[in-house]
Amino acid sequence: MRARTGRRPAWVEWPLLVGVALVLALGIKTFFVQAFSIPSGSMQNTLQVGDRVLVDKLTPWFGSKPERGEVVVFHDPGDWLKDQPAQQQNAVVRRTQQALSFIGVMPSADEKDLIKRVIAVGGDTVECNAGGPVKVNGVALDEPYIYPGATPCGDDPVGTVKVPQGMLWVMGDHRNGSQDSRYHQLQHAGDGFVPVKNVVGRAFVVAWPVTRWATLPVPGTFQGPDALAAVATAPMAYWVRRRWADRQKRADHAQVG
Repeated sequence: MRARTGRRPAWVEWPLLVGVALVLALGIKTFFVQAFSIPSGSMQNTLQVGDRVLVDKLTPWFGSKPERGEVVVFHDPGDWLKDQPAQQQNAVVRRTQQALSFIGVMPSADEKDLIKRVIAVGGDTVECNAGGPVKVNGVALDEPYIYPGATPCGDDPVGTVKVPQGMLWVMGDHRNGSQDSRYHQLQHAGDGFVPVKNVVGRAFVVAWPVTRWATLPVPGTFQGPDALAAVATAPMAYWVRRRWADRQKRADHAQVG
C-alpha cells in the first residue's frame, strides 16, 4: 500500500503560486522599487521620453533625505501639471496599464508625479542669473548633463533664492524645456519649492529600453558643495584667525607691561 505524498494538484498549486507572486510584487512596489515612465523631454538628454526608470522607495523608510544631484520622482507639489495635456488611451490600454501598475511594472495613469534633479536642499542658497552658471552656496556648478545648447538659467533667471528647511529646489536637465522650480518661483513666488515629504524616491537606473540601460549616479559637481565653499573661503578664515591671534598677543603683552 502506497503512502500519500500529500502533493496538491496543479490546478490548486498554480493559482497559489500566482497569488504569492502578486503579493511579493505588490510588496516590492510598495516598499522597495517601482518603475516610472518618462512623459516629457524636461530631463533630456539624461532621460528620454518613454524611458522606464526604477525608483528606490526603500531608503526614505530609514530616514534618508534627498541629496543634491539626485534624480528624484515626486508628487505634484501644487498644480505643476495643470497645463499638461491629458493622455488619451483606449479601454484595453488603460486596463492593461492599471493591471501592470498594480504590480509596479508601470506607473499608474492617475498618478501626478514629476521627475527632476535636486539642485539644492533646505538651508541652501541658489543663484540663477541670466548668462551665468547655477551657484549653490556661492559655488558654481559644473553641469555637463545639461541638454546641449541649453543655458543653465537664461530662460528663467530667478536671481538669489534661499531654500526653506524641509524643501527642495529642483531643475530639469533640459533647462530651456523644463517648468521646474525656476518657472514656478517666477509665476507664483514661493511655489517653486518641493516638500521633501512629496518625494517618492530616487531614480537610480534606466531599465528600459535595454539599449538605454544606464545608472543615474550623483554628478561629481555635487560631491560636497559645502566642502568646495569651505575651500573657497579658507583664505579669509585663515586671515581672520591670524588677526585674532595677533590681537590676543598684543593684549597679553599689554597686561604684562
